[in-house]
Amino acid sequence: MLRFGTAGLRGPLQDGPDGMNVDTVSRASAGIAAWLRDRCLGGGLVIVGRDARHGSAEFAVATAEVFAAAGFSVLTLPHPVPTPVVAFAVRELKAVAGVQITASHNPATDNGYKVYLDGGSQLIPPADAEIERCIDAVTTPIPRTEPAAVDPSILGLPTDAPADALGEEIISRYLTRITLLPNLIGGAAAQRADIRIALTAMHGVGGELAVSALRGAGFDEVLVVTEQFAPDPDFPTVSFPNPEEPGASDLLLDLAKRLEADIAIALDPDADRCAIGVRGPDGWRMLRGDETGVLLGDFVLRTADPESLVATTIVSSRLLSKLAPARGARYAETLTGFKWLARAGEGLVYAYEEAIGHCVDPVAVRDKDGISAAVVAADLVAQLKAQGRTVLEVLDDFAVEFGVHAGDQVSLRLPDVSEATATVARLREAPPTEIAGEAVTCTDMSQLRGRMRTDALVFEGSALRLVIRPSGTEPKLKCYVETVVPVADRAELPAAKAAAAQRLSEIRQFCEKL
Repeated sequence: MLRFGTAGLRGPLQDGPDGMNVDTVSRASAGIAAWLRDRCLGGGLVIVGRDARHGSAEFAVATAEVFAAAGFSVLTLPHPVPTPVVAFAVRELKAVAGVQITASHNPATDNGYKVYLDGGSQLIPPADAEIERCIDAVTTPIPRTEPAAVDPSILGLPTDAPADALGEEIISRYLTRITLLPNLIGGAAAQRADIRIALTAMHGVGGELAVSALRGAGFDEVLVVTEQFAPDPDFPTVSFPNPEEPGASDLLLDLAKRLEADIAIALDPDADRCAIGVRGPDGWRMLRGDETGVLLGDFVLRTADPESLVATTIVSSRLLSKLAPARGARYAETLTGFKWLARAGEGLVYAYEEAIGHCVDPVAVRDKDGISAAVVAADLVAQLKAQGRTVLEVLDDFAVEFGVHAGDQVSLRLPDVSEATATVARLREAPPTEIAGEAVTCTDMSQLRGRMRTDALVFEGSALRLVIRPSGTEPKLKCYVETVVPVADRAELPAAKAAAAQRLSEIRQFCEKL
């Protein structure tokens, strides 16, 4: 069976309990409804959204009808929307739960069921296990009924407003919030009209909202990859609809080069993640998630209150942990996933994970949000352009201040999820004591207590760090590599970068042989 976890459900579109289908979705919805009723939340408001994947429309209808039959008020968003809109709606309307039908950046043959609770945050243990037990206890047939109209007054609309007006109003509020971000983050006003932006929606549902958000924030010249702009559940131009995958952003970078853009932005299909491309001395390239993460973290902290909190995960670069105290801020580290990052602590103003997930506005969206991150990244580029500078120059500034932090991710795609788990188990039994000629110690995070316990191994040496874990959503073994080379002054940067690149190559070779 597909097991219900903190990310909800995700799996192949196929019949039976091991696939995503109407029966699986209905059972999940009935189980969550029972879990909510057990906590005296029965009858509350549930938000239901969907992306444009195969099956998403049918699954959204089934979800809404099961919750309605269980006595809940249900607001179904009127058309495919980015995942962050659902997270925003749950928080904005104080809903008891939200469900987004999406498989994010998985292949076209997959779909999923993502759940928001607790003010728009993803659920955490033990709620996932409790809900799974409720799902296991569901009996058939599962009642379904068409949801009654939600009272428009909850959004301040006239009582005779059409049903779709509520969904459109919540989307409008989401957009309004994003367009205000450049006035809240980063300090000085930028000449946004002077910035040329190239953007791809990666065949997903974020294109129109992203263009509207950027233009609403003052970025008039937004040009899109037309071949990838309209939602298409088959993702015909890419092997995997993930901006991190090699080749996935080639059309975007080609467009940015032709148009002499100032920034290239790639959303993933449900627009909760955002990758940034920039022009360098050797042409256009995509920034790594860690590079974008520290750039946005530094930018947000310019106008944040003293002692504000920034956070990232155990598999991300250590650079943010050094930058935060240097900027008068606090730093927190969590396990991977925004279910943990959104709960990093009081005063959180920014969080990121190296897999191009960024939360730049946790007051409004307590999850990663590619569209709001795109607007803030564009504003950073606009401010730098006004100063005659680039993001790559800022990254060099960080290297001089804190050392060159060179990182990489090695993802080994395997036939089955169990093989990745088995590889970690083998390394746990006989951990290497040396990697790329450097002595290392191993921390087995499965032996830790509390929220930092997870199936991962951390190898650390004097100048390297390697985290190895099985992917939680795909049949992959993931290796997160970082090496640090000190820099005395800017003249040493080229040599330090070359040394770091060589070191990364040696560690990468070790990972590829696992």
